[in-house]
Amino acid sequence: MQTIGTTGLWSAFALIVIAALVVDFAVLRSGGPHRVSFREALIWSLAWVGLALAFNLGLWWWLDGHAGRAVANDIGLEFLTGYVVEKSLAVDNIFVFLMIFNYFGVPPEQRQRALMLGVLGAIVLRAILIFIGAALVARFHWILYLFGLFLIVTGVKMLLAANQEPDLEANPMLRWMRRHLPLTREFRDSALSVLENGKRLYTPLFVVMMLIAVTDVIFAVDSIPAIFAVTEDPFVVLTSNVFAVLGLRAMFFLLAGAAERFHLLSYGLAAVLLFIGTKMLIADFYKIPIGIALGVVALLIGASIVASLRIPPRRDAG
Repeated sequence: MQTIGTTGLWSAFALIVIAALVVDFAVLRSGGPHRVSFREALIWSLAWVGLALAFNLGLWWWLDGHAGRAVANDIGLEFLTGYVVEKSLAVDNIFVFLMIFNYFGVPPEQRQRALMLGVLGAIVLRAILIFIGAALVARFHWILYLFGLFLIVTGVKMLLAANQEPDLEANPMLRWMRRHLPLTREFRDSALSVLENGKRLYTPLFVVMMLIAVTDVIFAVDSIPAIFAVTEDPFVVLTSNVFAVLGLRAMFFLLAGAAERFHLLSYGLAAVLLFIGTKMLIADFYKIPIGIALGVVALLIGASIVASLRIPPRRDAG
């Protein structure tokens, strides 16, 4: 598979991500379990976005010197578009995470740890999916048409099911854990498991962490094909995905309190999937420029947010 990713670029990316996670863990540990304020979430969200943009700028600078200005501009725009697409689709994850936390009654001060560990698991699982997808696309180009059809079907389903909460009781992962794992009924501070009478028991925080990781991967099944409509380069696909996921924890605390205000966002996300799926299907006949694709995605998401703020949600009668 063709990629701009050299050994040096992959190493630099890995070091940046590891360093960022170490800093994040260190700050989380030093602060201890606590309720995250809006100000703290905003600062961290801006920091993660700034890190992604700084990486993109560094990548552009390196490519400008080694591959030329045209390649640097194309790759830089592909990364930015992929990042915006993944960041936008990740918003839907946040609302599901909020439902999981409320369902299990996770104390506010314990939500950071569950999200942090869940995001780590999501990064690993996404990386596996991306490399599998890149290998399949490189060998069977027609798979892109299947991706396009899948995104359109998913977009239609999202439109029809907009604002409907998923049934957690029917979640296969949750049902499997309840059947096969010895679970405690109550939280044990920030512990994922405890030893009682020589037997290992898993806490609700462990269940929540696993559900977050698996839920993110389920959403990634939608979002990863979407980014292959932007670029087929596994380096750009993985880096933009990982940087979008890294800021998920901070974005959760930033948007969780405003979930009801963005009640029309699901329609915007569905429209994004429909647009990207269509872009994939017509790519051999007409290749929509990356800049235009980025503008359309931003317009659809922005319009759904503005509409959510201007149009009050419908209240069920009675």
